Amino acid sequence: MGKVYLVGAGPGDPDLITVKGLKAIQQSDFILYDRLVNKKLLNHAPETAKLVYCGKSPNHHFMKQEEINNLLVSLASKGGTVTRLKGGDPLIFGRGGEEAEALAESGVQFEIVPGITSGAAAPAYAGIPVTHRDFSSSVAFVSGMVKKNVDVDEYWKHLALGPETLCIYMGVKNLPDICRLLVKHGRPSETPAALIHSGTTEAQETVTGTLENIVEKSYEIKNPAMIVVGEVVNLRDKISWYEESANREALSQLAVYG
Repeated sequence: MGKVYLVGAGPGDPDLITVKGLKAIQQSDFILYDRLVNKKLLNHAPETAKLVYCGKSPNHHFMKQEEINNLLVSLASKGGTVTRLKGGDPLIFGRGGEEAEALAESGVQFEIVPGITSGAAAPAYAGIPVTHRDFSSSVAFVSGMVKKNVDVDEYWKHLALGPETLCIYMGVKNLPDICRLLVKHGRPSETPAALIHSGTTEAQETVTGTLENIVEKSYEIKNPAMIVVGEVVNLRDKISWYEESANREALSQLAVYG
């Protein structure tokens, strides 16, 4: 019997994977990886490792979750060392909990290797601390997609006057409704909001505004993007660092090679 490692690859910057996660990749016979995993991490796999793409994009799943679960069980049952490599953290909107359940039910040995989630990392790279002593002592990681059997209105009503900072995953498509419902249920329309596209990568782009105008200001932003709502967004004006340093480096390269 083999073993499965459920590994968080981090938010995009390959340097943000944990040491333990990297060791799992380096000793794997099989690596099942997702769409948002930085492909540079796969270079650390043994030459003999088999790489299996299991990516999911909006409205399209390359491999169904049940198929992934069965494949993990099958490969480990044959004695293989398997790494299930997921963007961010495997247990934060990564379906790692479902995969762990399937492995446990099948008697397969597994280990969970946490990763840095984009809900914390993307704001940090955009100069937005999700908590701050003066502005926010509470934060919620929230799905922007609501299950069909959940009352959408009640879902956002619960959050509107709840945690001071909302980090919303998978919410770009539903952003107009999210903003409307948060305001409807008591979050002030002037509440700061930000969208961070491809956080922690060279393609990172950040747009800020308020619940009243962020939809209009961010209409060109596509997935993947993290939405942040709360007063902490205003701190970006003071402590933004990543995009500015990336721009300086790009200008420096132009000066050298131009």
